[in-house]
Amino acid sequence: MTTSELTPLGSGAMFDAIAPRYDLLNRIISLGIDRRWRRLTVDALRFRQDAAVLDVATGTGDLALLAARRQAWVTALDPSRAMLAIAARKAQARGLSARVDLVPGDAQALPFPDASFDAAMIGFGIRNVPDRPRALAEMTRVLRPGARLAVLELSEPRGGLLGRLARFHVHHFVPWIGGLLSRSREYRYLQQSIAAFPPPDRFCELMRDAGLRDVSARPLSFGVCHLYVGTRGAG
Repeated sequence: MTTSELTPLGSGAMFDAIAPRYDLLNRIISLGIDRRWRRLTVDALRFRQDAAVLDVATGTGDLALLAARRQAWVTALDPSRAMLAIAARKAQARGLSARVDLVPGDAQALPFPDASFDAAMIGFGIRNVPDRPRALAEMTRVLRPGARLAVLELSEPRGGLLGRLARFHVHHFVPWIGGLLSRSREYRYLQQSIAAFPPPDRFCELMRDAGLRDVSARPLSFGVCHLYVGTRGAG
């Protein structure tokens, strides 16, 4: 099964369906650990105050709002207008609307000029993109030389007792609780897409092929998630 068979990300239709309960489900499914993962992602960008930061596949805006609270000017893009509407309400409620520009769009064709941003990030989104190399190349293109890209993504845990427990959580608990609480089958897709995602070493190769250097992969929470970081070169 290919990624494009799993979901048509460009339409945003699947994510429109789960948008109302997306935040609640994330907290329950990750046992609240996703908040720490996001903090680590923003930390990894090392941007300065008033930096221009791009958040691709922003969803309901948690990463974008975290960067905005750290005094960045954030452009947050997502194909789902329902998700963006929730992100807009959250930004307004937290007094961050002026720092967050919400834009409908596709990771595979970013509507921004070359070298527009001081940092870029994508959290739990690259897995859903049909053409990952193209999306990585696009995110690299819009970065200024020396700027960092951080990719936060779920992964298939490997080996050991904790790895087996984590795999059980991903393969059985996540689809069950997701379907129960959202009254939708979309969370069955989550388990399938994680299994189809390339292993960390292969994904690092994709980042290098996109023009990033000093690429690293950091496993989080026994390999349930990985944080990938790369830097755009001077060329």
